[in-house]
Amino acid sequence: MTSNITTMQNIKSLRDIDVEGKRVLIRVDFNVPVDSHGNISDDRRIRAALPTINYCIDHNACSITLVSHFGRPKGKYEEKYSLKNIIKRLERLLQKKVEFIEDFEHSKEEIATCSLERVFLLENIRFHEGEKKNDPELSKKLASICDIYVNDAFGTSHRKHASTYGVAEFVETKVAGFLMMKEIEAFSKALEHPVRPIALVIGGAKISSKITLLESVLKKVDKLIIGGAMSNTFLRALGYDMQASLYEEEYIEIAAEVLQHARENRVKVYLPVDVVITDSIESPIDVKVVPAQDVLENFKAVDIGPATVKLFSEAIELSNTIIWNGPMGIFEIDKFSKGTFKIASAIADSYAYTIVGGGDTADAVDKAGEADNFSFISTGGGASLELLEGKILPGFSHLDHKEEEQ
Repeated sequence: MTSNITTMQNIKSLRDIDVEGKRVLIRVDFNVPVDSHGNISDDRRIRAALPTINYCIDHNACSITLVSHFGRPKGKYEEKYSLKNIIKRLERLLQKKVEFIEDFEHSKEEIATCSLERVFLLENIRFHEGEKKNDPELSKKLASICDIYVNDAFGTSHRKHASTYGVAEFVETKVAGFLMMKEIEAFSKALEHPVRPIALVIGGAKISSKITLLESVLKKVDKLIIGGAMSNTFLRALGYDMQASLYEEEYIEIAAEVLQHARENRVKVYLPVDVVITDSIESPIDVKVVPAQDVLENFKAVDIGPATVKLFSEAIELSNTIIWNGPMGIFEIDKFSKGTFKIASAIADSYAYTIVGGGDTADAVDKAGEADNFSFISTGGGASLELLEGKILPGFSHLDHKEEEQ
C-alpha cells in the first residue's frame, strides 16, 4: 500500500505535459512579508515560483496568468493587500514586463489573445469572497481563462480554496509546478526514506496548533525536541509552576498523554532544563536565566537557556535527519533570540539532512545567517505540518496522476 506522500509524488508535473500554444494559469504563493512601509522584507516565495514561470515562457505557452493571495483581506478590496505592491519586485526577478489585471472577469479576451511570453498577474484572489469558500462559480471563472492549470503554491496547498482546489475540477489538464514537486521530494526524503536517527525539533507558541502532528509523528521519529512557549505546557504537565508564562491550561492533560505515548514508542523527549525569564516582554527590566522548575513569581519564560541549548545541541549533533518547525522563543526581540539562533546554528552545523518548515522558523534561520546551510527550507507552514501528519494535501488531490492508482 502506497503512502500519502508517494501518492502525491505520483502526480503529473509541468515536465509531463506540453504547454506550447496553451493558456496557462499558475497558482503561485506571493504572500510575502512586508515591513511597516509596505516594502517586501523577504522575496523567497516569489523567487521560488520563478522556475515554473520561466519554464512556461521558455516552452512557448500562449499566455501565462499568475494568481495569488496576499495578506488577509475580508473578501473585498483593501489597498494594502493589493498585488500591485509586489509587481515591481516580480518584474525585477523575472526580468520581464508583467501586465497587471485588476478584474480578470472583464479581461478574458485580453488573456485569451495568444502572444508568446506574455505574463499576467491577477489582483489578489482573496478580494473575491468566493475564494476561501471554494465557490464553484469563482472556480469556473478561473478555469475559463486557461487551458492548463498549474498549482505551484505549496504554502496554501493545505487549503480547499477556489484557486488551489476548486478550479482543478473544471480544467482538463492540471499539474503541479516545480516548487510543489520539490517540496514533496524533500519531505519524502525525510519521512519515507530517512537516515536515522530522526529528530523533530518543534517550537512556537501553542501545543493546540500542533497536537495532531505530535500524536502522528511519534511512530516516525526517534527524538522529539520541544522548545518555545509550547514547551511551557509540557513543563506544566510535569508539575512545574510556570507562573505568568504562556501555556495552555486545557492542553496540560494532552501534553502528559503525548509524553506517555512517546515513552511507549521509545521516542526520546527533550524539554528545557533552564529558561530565560523576564518581568515584561514589551519593556523588560529584569531578565534572568533560571532552572525550568524555578520560574519566579509573575515572570514569563521567553527563551530556552544555555544549558538547554547545550542539551538540545548534543541531541541534534547525534541525529542524521532533522525537521524543525517553530522557534525556541520570542526571537523577534534581540534579548530573547539567543536560544533560537543557537539551535539554528547547531542544526546548520550538523551533518544531517535538515528541513525547516514554517514561515517564522524560516525567518529565524535567515536572521541567524544560516539559511544557506540547511538542506531544504519549505515555503509552507501549515502545509508542511499537514505533510508531517501524513495527510494528502488538498492542493494535490485534484491534479492529474501519471498513472491510475491501484
